[in-house]
Amino acid sequence: MIVLGVDPHKDLLVVVAVDSNGRQLDVTSVPARPRGVKSLLRWARQYSERLWAVEDVRHVAGGLMRGLLAAGEQAVWVPTQLTARYRRVGRGQGKSDPIDALAVARAALREDLPPALPEDESRVVKMLLDHREDLVGEMVRMCSRLRWLLHDLDPDFAETIPARKLHKRRWVTHVRDYFAAQTGSVGLSIAAELLDRVEELARRADQLERELHELMKAQAPQLLALPGCGPLSAARIVAETGNVRRFHSSAAFAMHTGTAPIPASSGATHRHRLNRGGNRRLNAAIHRIVITQARIHDGAQRYLERRKSMGNSRTEAIRALKRHLARHVYRLLTTAAASTRLSLPNSAPAGATG
Repeated sequence: MIVLGVDPHKDLLVVVAVDSNGRQLDVTSVPARPRGVKSLLRWARQYSERLWAVEDVRHVAGGLMRGLLAAGEQAVWVPTQLTARYRRVGRGQGKSDPIDALAVARAALREDLPPALPEDESRVVKMLLDHREDLVGEMVRMCSRLRWLLHDLDPDFAETIPARKLHKRRWVTHVRDYFAAQTGSVGLSIAAELLDRVEELARRADQLERELHELMKAQAPQLLALPGCGPLSAARIVAETGNVRRFHSSAAFAMHTGTAPIPASSGATHRHRLNRGGNRRLNAAIHRIVITQARIHDGAQRYLERRKSMGNSRTEAIRALKRHLARHVYRLLTTAAASTRLSLPNSAPAGATG
């Protein structure tokens, strides 16, 4: 099997071919355009058995991956942090596009990465969710600027608004009433403009959350039924997991989520440490669910108490609960995927991978 590592950029795709020992065989580059993808496919035909390893920079590599999968090629996504790790351990020093592509190929060769599959409804969820997070980030920045302006205009009034509540409808109305009672000034007009923008962003973020909630009720009601799992956490799980069939086991899914514990034993001491790898957005969604369950769910509370009675600290118990939850989420997703396939007319055999 020849691995073709791809370092994608906005205008250029650099590809390095390595053999099963990680030895570089060839390097090429093409424009990051559809014609470049076609050129790459022609170049790759010299290797009868090949696997494409594409660094996971979705905004510049999505078109390439879609073109490869449409052509029936085998491909995997390589996380950027994994690429950086293999670049550091390589013999060559420095950084260049061929060095990066070589690191991508060697990472795919040595790591057990799930295969990339054609995008489905999860792409729509991911686009909406990422857009909402961008709007919320911009809204937070606007709120911060507005709060400082209010403090400059009237510190006593600014102190009446609770922290992290400035975008709420009640407090927007409160600030508007204050503006109406003031005489015009440059600072006041700027603050009013910022307030309009905050209100607009908050309204759009709420609208997107409602859209995602409806999508989750149709696509993943089993996740919404989980205690502590709201529509945004469910949407993040769906968006970052994609097609769950690409994970061959719950252990592979746990490694992808960053909830699989890392052994850190020495001598007579047997322990595990925090896994800082995996998809951190997916890990954050699972963490939010676990923290909520620890507060409201009797089963999770009993599990945490049992782990602490075994000698675990609360932090270690939380990690164990996250691993347990990742296993449960994997079962929910695979069961739903299997039932969907069975309900489709002319569905593929159960052993097919698509």
